[in-house]
Amino acid sequence: MTDTGSTALRQFSFTIRPFLAVDDATGESISLDDIDIRVGWMLELIHAAQAEFVSRLWQPATFDVLEADRDFQGRKLPAQGHVAAARLGWNPTYPRGIYAPSRVTRVVTSQAMGTLRTLAYRDTAITALSARFDPTTGALAAPTTAAQYVPAGFARGVLRQLTARARRAEGAKPERLRITDVQGPPRTSVMARLSAADRQLAQLTVTDTVMVLTIKLPTSAAPAGRGQWRWVQLRGALPAHLNHRPVTEWHLPGLVLDRRGLLLRCAATENVPAAELMSGTTVVGVDWSPATLGAAARVTETPLGLVSDYQGWTYDDRGLGIKLARLQSEGQLLHRKAARLTALAATAPPQVRTELEARIAILDRHRAALGVKRGRINRELAFHFGRVVTDYAAETGAKVIAVEDLTTLEPRGHGRANNNRAAQSARRKAVEALTHTAAGVGVVVVSVPARGSSALCPGCDKPLSRPGGYHRAWCVNCEVSGDRDHVAAVNLAKRGLLGRGTALRKRGQNPQVRNIEHVPVRRCRDKTSPTPRRTRHRRVRRSVPAAIPRVVVKQISIAPALQASVWDTVEPVTEQGVTGSREVLNSLAPAPLVAESMRFESDANQQLHPLGFPTAPVRSLPVVELRETSEHLR
Repeated sequence: MTDTGSTALRQFSFTIRPFLAVDDATGESISLDDIDIRVGWMLELIHAAQAEFVSRLWQPATFDVLEADRDFQGRKLPAQGHVAAARLGWNPTYPRGIYAPSRVTRVVTSQAMGTLRTLAYRDTAITALSARFDPTTGALAAPTTAAQYVPAGFARGVLRQLTARARRAEGAKPERLRITDVQGPPRTSVMARLSAADRQLAQLTVTDTVMVLTIKLPTSAAPAGRGQWRWVQLRGALPAHLNHRPVTEWHLPGLVLDRRGLLLRCAATENVPAAELMSGTTVVGVDWSPATLGAAARVTETPLGLVSDYQGWTYDDRGLGIKLARLQSEGQLLHRKAARLTALAATAPPQVRTELEARIAILDRHRAALGVKRGRINRELAFHFGRVVTDYAAETGAKVIAVEDLTTLEPRGHGRANNNRAAQSARRKAVEALTHTAAGVGVVVVSVPARGSSALCPGCDKPLSRPGGYHRAWCVNCEVSGDRDHVAAVNLAKRGLLGRGTALRKRGQNPQVRNIEHVPVRRCRDKTSPTPRRTRHRRVRRSVPAAIPRVVVKQISIAPALQASVWDTVEPVTEQGVTGSREVLNSLAPAPLVAESMRFESDANQQLHPLGFPTAPVRSLPVVELRETSEHLR
């Protein structure tokens, strides 16, 4: 167990842009536009050499050596990519007449070897799956050994490649395929990771608020000798959130050119509180939801067993999920349109083909811009999610956060659109952001199996029912009800709490819990979890007082009374016609005066509805009708 107050090392990354460039030899200032041009020359040189290096080594023999992880003398290959390439004799080549320093060659081989080593696993999987693939039925046979097991999502992707190849080569005999038979060399990104270099190419100096990168840059697009590589100082301001961080080491950055110019992707190592799996009794579970990014709930270990209030918390993505779905649909539309124009351009006349290629280039640029925007939104969403979940865990006193294992998580069963939307969500970035943010407060993130977390009851481990639809869960035995994602988060927290002692640790990965254990989780009605904070989504300018809304009285339109009918007129009665006292009128008014009085009573009796609408007027009985009524009663 770790002592209280112990620390551990953690690496983090950040980006900055230079605000000043100075020639290291003369001290003269250099414009940032010139720096962008010179950095672009170096990046193009590295990108061309890396593409040629990967294309030349795109052979089955290359992957045989990488899978064996041994050189030609039987020694284990070193972890550094440029050292392994030098031992194997794999060196990049440059165009005739161009000089590149040896440290630039290190950067090229290091990036290329990282790509090839990543694809070596895919080559092994394709070889194993092609041996079990039946081209007539397009299905895969069941694996016979544990070594042939491949994740289901990865197997489906390879199966599509094998089916397409079998459709193109009809009648061919089934054979063991390699990655070089199924796909071509991958495209590499235009960037330079200076971490593989040393002080002969780049040097880094950091003060309190300024980072100074001294680097060799070419003075022409095709440098012919050593003299055309000159030292330049690039100065950038450190972000404000790094002022009081306990940074122990600064690492050489990576160079990237975007629409705004040169961007430095920096990294550093700092001291953070050490986190231990067995140091707490409360675990927070995080469930990935198809509706939003995730939901969280807590489980606590007590002397009486595991308890939870089943009152989870759902992450509010502030509308970014809808925006990402819209951008994804736009990108897919552009992709389909570009593919259609490409098919038309293949058989079009030369003049029409030139016009179609210009349109395809425009569509590709728009699609690339959408990808950049989606990446920026995904990063913002991931780090906001990591910060909110970390605050929730800190308020509950949890030392462990259990998340679903992304290798076994497959979005399916919710329709094509929802499955695609869930598959494209930034879950892996969210896990990385959560791991980074939680390590700052001494909380460790553990991955647990996702199988059955939303379908089984945490109390009795029996299937749940859905009486209120997909998002509701109900257990008949335990009488536990709640949101489906919250119940799943309770299951994940339980698995993380029970499997802490058997978690597997791999370098560069979060601890993993492989086994699923069941212990009943009793429902505790005490309010022990924190109340989530409600964030304000509206931007309110607090310096200016809010304007008081003006109270407007609604004017009621008064409609004039209807014109009197012939039955509303009163004819004078002679004295000879008087037959009783009931027929005698106290005041006998002429017809025009009676009509005016009726009109006045109609306006006076017009009442208002409680909502402000005028009601029907109360109609007064005419004098003649009263007289006839009295006669009838008599």
